[in-house]
Amino acid sequence: METIEAAGNQTLPAKQSNLLKQTLTEVTQPFKDLFKSSQAMWGLNISYLLEGLTYFGVLSLLAIYFNNYAGLNDIDADRMVGVLTAGITLSMLFLGATVDLIGLRKSFLIALSLMLVGRTLLALAPDISQTKGMWSGVHSIAMFGILWIVLGYGIYQPAAYAGVKQLTNKKTAAMGYAMLYAIMNLGGFLPGIISPPVRQNFGMLSVFWVYVALTIVGIIVVAAVITKKAMKQATANLSQEKQKEVEEEKEMTLKEKARYYLKNFPLKDLRFLFFIFILIPVQTLFAHNWLTLPQYFSRAFSGLVSNNFEFFVNLNPILVFILTPMIAALTSNRNAYKMIIAGTFVMASPTFILALGPSLYTAFAYLIIMTIGEAMWQPRFLQWVAEIAPKGMTGIYMGIGQFPWFLTKVVTSIYAGWFLMHYCPANVPPAQMHTETMWLIYGFIAILSPIGLLLARKWMIKGFKTKAE
Repeated sequence: METIEAAGNQTLPAKQSNLLKQTLTEVTQPFKDLFKSSQAMWGLNISYLLEGLTYFGVLSLLAIYFNNYAGLNDIDADRMVGVLTAGITLSMLFLGATVDLIGLRKSFLIALSLMLVGRTLLALAPDISQTKGMWSGVHSIAMFGILWIVLGYGIYQPAAYAGVKQLTNKKTAAMGYAMLYAIMNLGGFLPGIISPPVRQNFGMLSVFWVYVALTIVGIIVVAAVITKKAMKQATANLSQEKQKEVEEEKEMTLKEKARYYLKNFPLKDLRFLFFIFILIPVQTLFAHNWLTLPQYFSRAFSGLVSNNFEFFVNLNPILVFILTPMIAALTSNRNAYKMIIAGTFVMASPTFILALGPSLYTAFAYLIIMTIGEAMWQPRFLQWVAEIAPKGMTGIYMGIGQFPWFLTKVVTSIYAGWFLMHYCPANVPPAQMHTETMWLIYGFIAILSPIGLLLARKWMIKGFKTKAE
C-alpha cells in the first residue's frame, strides 16, 4: 500500500508538469509558426499596422473636426462620421472582389493611393475655405475627401483578409487572422499616444497631416516588401494543395469568374444571412467607440481624462492587441459558433456597468471586459467568413459578410448624436448630465445578439458546418 501511494505521489507532479508543458506548447506554437511567415505576409501585417493607426486616428477626431471646422452640431457631425464608416462597408460590398480579380499587391497600392487623396483633402479643407455649415466649403471638400477614403478602404479591407487566406496554411491560418486583427488594433491604440501632443502643440489639422504622411509610408512598404518576387516565394512555400488552388484561380478568365461568382453567391444561404444580421446589436458598441466615447470622455469627465480623451478612446485597441492572440491560441480548437455566443455575451454585458455613472472604475471595467469579449468572437467571425468562402471568392464573401456592419454604422450614426445632445450635451456640467440612461439603453440593444445566437444555436450548428471548425 505504501509503495502504491509513493508511486502515485511521484507521478502527480509529473502529470502536472506534462500538462503545463502541453499548455505552453499550445499557446506558443501558433506564434512560432506565424513568426516563420513569408516576406509577403510580414509586409501585409506592417501595412495593416500603419493603416490601423491612420484610420482610427482620423476616426477618433472626425466628429470633433466637423464640430470645430465645419460648424456642425453633434447630430450632423455624427452623421458625417457615419457616412465614412458606413460608406466603407458599402464600398466593400461592391469593391471586395477587386483582390480576387487583380491580386493582393495591386489592390493594396490602388487602395492606399485613393486614401492618400482623401486624407489630403481632409487636412486641406479648413485652409481652402473658412465658411461653416452644412454643404459649406469646408464641409463639401471634406466630404469629397471622405469619398476617396471610402473607395480606397472598400478595396483594402477585403484584400487584407483575402491575403491572409492566400499566404497562410492550415497550421497558421487561425493565428494569422487573429494577429491581423490584433495588429490593426495596435495601430488603433497608437493615435492615443501620437495625437494628444501634436494636437495640443500644433493643432488638430497637424494631426491629420501626420496621417497623410503615414499613408505615404504605407504605400512605400507595400511597394518595397510585397513584391512580385515575395509573392511567388510565399506561394512556393505553401502546401501542394494550396498552390493548386492559387494556380486554378489564376487560370480562370473574367467571364468564368463572373459565372462562378453568380453560382456561389453568399446571399443564397439563409443561415449565413441570419448569422451576419443577428450580430448587428452587439456591433453597435464598435460604432459607439467613435460616435459616443470621444464626446463621453471629453464631456462627462474632467482633468486628466478629458484632456487626454484620445488615450481612453483608444485604450480598447491595445487591449485587443494583447488579448486576441492569447485567446486565439487557447481557444483555436473550440467550436466557432459557441465561442461567438460567449464572446458577444461578454462584450455586451459591461455596457450595463457604464449605467452606474461616469467614473474611472466603470470606464476601465467597461473597456477591459468589452475587449475580452471582442477578442473572443471577432477574429473567429472574420476567419469563419473567409474559410467558408469558395476558392477565389474570399474578397466578395468578406464584402457581403460586412454588409450588416454597414447597416450598423448607418443606424447608430443616426441616433447616437441625438442621445449625446440629450444625455451628454456639450457645455453642460457633468453633474447635470444623464449618461446612465444612455448606456442602459445601449446595453439592452447589445445584449440582443447573444440571446438571438443562443436561441438559434441548434438550427445553426446542425445545418451549417464550417471549414473553420
